[in-house]
Amino acid sequence: MATADDLKFQEFDDAANLLAANPDATTISIDEPVEIPKNQHSRLQEPGREEDDELLGTDDSDKTELLAGQKKSAPFWTFEYYQTFFDVDTYQVLDRIKGSVFPVPGKNFVRLYIRSNPDLYGPFWICATLVFTIAVSGNLSNFFIHLGKPTYHYVPEFRKVSIAATTIYAYAWLVPLALWGFLMWRNSKVMNIVSYSFLEIVCVYGYSLFIYIPTAILWIIPQKVVRWVLVVFSLCLSGSVLVMTFWPAVRDDNRRIAVATVATILLLHALLAVGCLAYFFDAPELDIPAPIIPAHNGTTVITKSH
Repeated sequence: MATADDLKFQEFDDAANLLAANPDATTISIDEPVEIPKNQHSRLQEPGREEDDELLGTDDSDKTELLAGQKKSAPFWTFEYYQTFFDVDTYQVLDRIKGSVFPVPGKNFVRLYIRSNPDLYGPFWICATLVFTIAVSGNLSNFFIHLGKPTYHYVPEFRKVSIAATTIYAYAWLVPLALWGFLMWRNSKVMNIVSYSFLEIVCVYGYSLFIYIPTAILWIIPQKVVRWVLVVFSLCLSGSVLVMTFWPAVRDDNRRIAVATVATILLLHALLAVGCLAYFFDAPELDIPAPIIPAHNGTTVITKSH
């Protein structure tokens, strides 16, 4: 039977003898990690692309997308699959609303607020609130304009609710769907383009519409100059959120295509604001038929109304 001395590793004895013979020798432990100089790592990256990676989220976002994919592994026909889209707390929603109203110059809205946990809770209720705000404010605006006219009889226009709902929700879903498809198509043509997910684009568009809620309330003021100033102001705020979000994703594409994409995004956004103002608040007045008042002598008198 082998003794304990026979089971010793001879390499350890040789190393101990060598260290005793040369005490100044340098030893390396396999437990110590090998450090890479920071300047060597920085030379591997182009200085101009470091900011792009920060804006587009190409480093940590891949890990986030993998974790998000693991979290949303339930089948799409189950309630648990859609429940993850509404798994957001009040502080996150308020923070994203604040980021859409006060955009930070040079910062990507998806990178700062959305990518960690995109949701549909905020966009859904923002669109619903905007629908009723536009419809109610439009009725009140029409009431205040004709207030005091003896021939005017106020009738609530409930059809404005359905028209506003169709317009707002179609814009908040169909435009992101078209933009997502376009980015996916360009991603197959140009390798440098970073495409957003459909849920992230819907989330950006939904939160960008929040500024129109207080704007629609102020549209009750019967002054066209004030209304158009409010349109331009809200369009600049919400449009800047869209530009700072989607420009970093398309700027590596052909210059004309990139500029045309951003211009189309802003044009559709402006058409929504101007269309809502023109239809719900600046609609032309309908001529009210003049009432016919019978006279005592058998003739009829037609009063002219304006």
